[in-house]
Amino acid sequence: MIAVLQRVSEARVDISGQTVGAIGQGLLVLLCAEPDDTEAVGEKMLAKILKLRIFGDAAGKMNLSVQDIAGGLLIVSQFTLAADTKSGNRPGFTAAAPPALGESLYDAFVKAARAAHPVVQTGRFGADMKVHLVNDGPVTIPLQIKT
Repeated sequence: MIAVLQRVSEARVDISGQTVGAIGQGLLVLLCAEPDDTEAVGEKMLAKILKLRIFGDAAGKMNLSVQDIAGGLLIVSQFTLAADTKSGNRPGFTAAAPPALGESLYDAFVKAARAAHPVVQTGRFGADMKVHLVNDGPVTIPLQIKT
């Protein structure tokens, strides 16, 4: 499973001009399932995300997690994180999970996140989404968890 985390002061997802998910301070989580991923891989990814210390403490050092600051999570599916750009000019996406598996793993990840964290918003799997964010820092962290 691949994720890109963006520390944000605010973020939202719009679909067809309507906001479907929005948070204040927290993490925008762009999430991509791979073919060999399982719900257990998603649980490991979630645990890492919730405990990752990338928010500033009183001294300005990155010592606090999204849980410590009671920040939000905005979880957005993004299969393009698995892009293969090794040859040619058009990326390939065969490294991403097939749509049915990807949606199932995304849904399981969101369900687990909602059980573990009080503020969870989402985009919509497979939709044409417009993601608006104010990247705080900027801080952008790539993560990858394998089976």
